[in-house]
Amino acid sequence: MTDYTPPLADIRFVLWDMLQLGEHALDRDLGDAILEEAGRFCADRIAPLNAVSDREGCTRYADGTVATPSGFREAYQAYCEAGWGTLALPEAYGGQDLPHVLASAIEELLNASCQGFMMYPGLTHGAVAALLASGSDELKHAYLPKLVSGEWLGTMALTEPQAGTDLGLLRTRAVPRGDGSYAITGEKIFCSGGEHDLTDNIVHLVLARLPDAAAGTRGISLFLVPKVLADGALNAATCGAIEHKMGLKGSATCAMHFDGAIGWLIGEPHAGLAAMFVMMNAARLSCGNQGLAQAELAYQRAAAYALERRQGRAAGSTAEADPLIVHPDVRRLLMDARAFTEGFRALVLWTAAQIDLSHRAEDAETRASAETLVSLLTPVIKAWGTDRGFETAVAMQQVFGGHGYIAEWGMEQIVRDARAAMLYEGANGVQALDLAARKVARDGGQVAERFLALIEGECEVAPGELHELAAPLREAVHEAREAALWLVTAGRENPDEVGAGAYPFLQLLGLVAVGWMWLRLAQAALPRADEPFCAAKLAVARHFILRHLPDVGALRRQAVAGAAGLMALPPEAFQPSG
Repeated sequence: MTDYTPPLADIRFVLWDMLQLGEHALDRDLGDAILEEAGRFCADRIAPLNAVSDREGCTRYADGTVATPSGFREAYQAYCEAGWGTLALPEAYGGQDLPHVLASAIEELLNASCQGFMMYPGLTHGAVAALLASGSDELKHAYLPKLVSGEWLGTMALTEPQAGTDLGLLRTRAVPRGDGSYAITGEKIFCSGGEHDLTDNIVHLVLARLPDAAAGTRGISLFLVPKVLADGALNAATCGAIEHKMGLKGSATCAMHFDGAIGWLIGEPHAGLAAMFVMMNAARLSCGNQGLAQAELAYQRAAAYALERRQGRAAGSTAEADPLIVHPDVRRLLMDARAFTEGFRALVLWTAAQIDLSHRAEDAETRASAETLVSLLTPVIKAWGTDRGFETAVAMQQVFGGHGYIAEWGMEQIVRDARAAMLYEGANGVQALDLAARKVARDGGQVAERFLALIEGECEVAPGELHELAAPLREAVHEAREAALWLVTAGRENPDEVGAGAYPFLQLLGLVAVGWMWLRLAQAALPRADEPFCAAKLAVARHFILRHLPDVGALRRQAVAGAAGLMALPPEAFQPSG
């Protein structure tokens, strides 16, 4: 199946009615025109590639070159010619300098149309951000114009066979060549788009160690290593294999060999991890966008199926069979999906608007405040969004019954594709630890408290008609505050307490954040409550608050349960017994 309807009405509601961006950040007519054209491009040009991407996958040849699925090259050329990759990139290097929030909305459309295709240009924006933040003027001048235009694509080469998330274990070496460049030698794995046929050049951002580097993460530097050098010669950076994966088969996930490849230092020696985190954080936010996109695609197909498929009878019905949509449990599955997709879309776009504030606000205090909120929410959007995106895809597969397991309906591809985002860019348990240890415990919970106070303040001034939403949300904020305080205090005595409570705390904060978005969405819908679109918004808001937000209490109890039970067994007790 290739059917996909870009959810433009919902995106517009968030941008114009909830966020009210048309008043200050973006001309509404321009934004609507761009969204309309993006929707057509995605539905007509990119969505038909999705099934092809899964069916054909990528092909690696004996010389290390990689061919993408049929239609990818032509679609990528059209993507570049239309300027979709340049929307929020700097005008100084050929970008359009439009708000990030608009680009984020269009990123969802592209991910839902064919995530395997979007994996190629997706990382380039992070590479551009890393170069802008830490690259020398020479590197910016040489590489940014072609990365921004899409003539070249960027990748990141972090993971090694012995070093996954623990980058302190990496062994790739960088030796000075005496002319300002370095010889990079080592093996990297899981490099999305490490080799492909979409562009003539590929710009790798590679983590490696200088000869005098200290052990651990403090000894890591970041290097730019192109596939093709300035004189047209091929660099010694080759694809040794492409992974055979569960999903996202149209995205070439490569094992890359750097055999004395020529590269240039980005930023200061031994400060590579900080430079790379600019790219990694951009990728983590994009992961959440992928979770949203796959959930939306799955929901659309399941809702269409439930409206057409006749199975069983409604209570009191005399028909031979009624559409699936009449059954309360099918309604539950679909309402759960809407509650996630519409609420999480609002959170993704609200966070993107904060990114715009962090770059564009006139006063430094506003910029700094927005940046800290984005930092707090980045692991939540990555982990909670991809967890729930996958769960929603599985639930929508369930609507199809046995047909959901059959390839021709396309649901099992969505489930397989959605699973990847929970694993890459730091597995979700690592994101939870980042939230609990770095973003909450390290500063005594100050940023988290600022975020919770912001939500609490809006609950207190919510219209009386929304009391049924605001009151439970205020109670959920109280539960979140208690959990955060416990992590801060218990973590001072035993770091394992933070590790044990991190995952439920992240799930808790995700629920609270999206509950807040639903309060905002409901408030925006209230003046037009008699219109079907806004009436539906209010109904789904109630569903989320009444059926999902109560989980916050249970998650708070899990978060404060302590580490003793988890750490009670010795390691050998986990060995399977025969």
